[in-house]
Amino acid sequence: MKKIVIVGGNHAGTAAANTILDQYGTNHEVTVIDRNSNISYLGCGTALWIGGQINSTEGLFYSSKEQLEAKGANVHLESEVKDINFESKEVLAITKDGKKIQQPYDKLILATGSLPVPPKIKGIELENVYYVKLFQDAQKIYKALDNEAIKNVAVIGAGYIGVELAEAIQRRGKKALLFEASPTTLSSYYDSWFTKDMDENLAKNGVELHLEETLQEIQGEQKVSALVTDKGNYEVDMVIVSIGFMPNTILGANHLHTFKNGAYQVNFNQETNIPDVYAVGDCATVYNNALESPAYIALATNAVRSGIVAAHNACGTALESIGVQGSNGISIFGYNMVSTGLNVKAAQAAGFDATYTEYEDLQKLDFFKENNHPVKIRIVYDKTSRRILGAQMASFENISMGIHMFSLAVSEKVTIDKLKLLDLFFLPHFNQPYNYITMAALAAE
Repeated sequence: MKKIVIVGGNHAGTAAANTILDQYGTNHEVTVIDRNSNISYLGCGTALWIGGQINSTEGLFYSSKEQLEAKGANVHLESEVKDINFESKEVLAITKDGKKIQQPYDKLILATGSLPVPPKIKGIELENVYYVKLFQDAQKIYKALDNEAIKNVAVIGAGYIGVELAEAIQRRGKKALLFEASPTTLSSYYDSWFTKDMDENLAKNGVELHLEETLQEIQGEQKVSALVTDKGNYEVDMVIVSIGFMPNTILGANHLHTFKNGAYQVNFNQETNIPDVYAVGDCATVYNNALESPAYIALATNAVRSGIVAAHNACGTALESIGVQGSNGISIFGYNMVSTGLNVKAAQAAGFDATYTEYEDLQKLDFFKENNHPVKIRIVYDKTSRRILGAQMASFENISMGIHMFSLAVSEKVTIDKLKLLDLFFLPHFNQPYNYITMAALAAE
């Protein structure tokens, strides 16, 4: 019986385990090792719970030790892998009570995830300074916000998690101060035509924005009392650090080839440079179809897909990843933004002769006076090849499904010209006869 060891049990590890157990279980012995006390935590729901938009955390987990064991897996939680001998094919782990686990393997799947990036500043070790990654982090923040003494909360970093937490803090009746070194929020995913709208949306709902400000120091005696940036001092009672993540690749860094940011480099089968060793999820690279090269895109959707691919290959079924576009979305105080592929800045930085076409109009015909909001769309494409490189959409309408078409367009190298006459349906209940997708495409140079 083939022995497969999976190190890490969140999205990528759980996807790999379930794939093997559901489709190949009778011929394989699956061992899952994770240093956490839970698996399959949906971190994207953290802000919803902290902000009181959902009442329970039960739905934030879609698998468990018990569920995997019921399918036949050996699951070791609260057990930390200390060493991997890639030559003898053995994993050494230590349980929370100090017992050794020496687990041989035929195939190894590394799903060790990512770690929060810690800012190197004075005061980061003070009480009431939190990071956001694990369920336990969410629990600490949720409990801290119950304290009436906590009134002003600084969030450092205005990426997806930072923006979502700022909303959650406001919903909990506290004052959120959102700090970001870039000129706008969400600048990694969207062009300023979109992010400025999100900035206005946040400010209108009470979030105090501090853009183009850099954190320099956190002050306080034992507990946080103030924040110092390059532009001022602010009295705060709590700080949440959300400036990004880095791949957790300590275990294999001296043996496996790594990307420029330290992520394990993998091929289309999710296999590393060492045969029979696979890497999936946030610890590994993906192939970016927009860039047509390997990249690092830490998303739960990418993690699940990579786990499935690695599982099939580890079990002897050849399966290649088809690459990703980095499709993503966010909804803040009812304002929805979705994107896929490259924005203009990213496309130009990657060396494309990039331009864009954009359009703004109501979702439906204007005789719908209620529940009919404007929609903004921008399609980024290469002037030379005409290939669509990415798209962004935003509205108080739920326009999220539209981005899936653009994800496929980027993947299949569809040109902006083909999109101009694409068969898109019309019905007054849903859209306009000349809808924003068609009009944006027709407006392209």
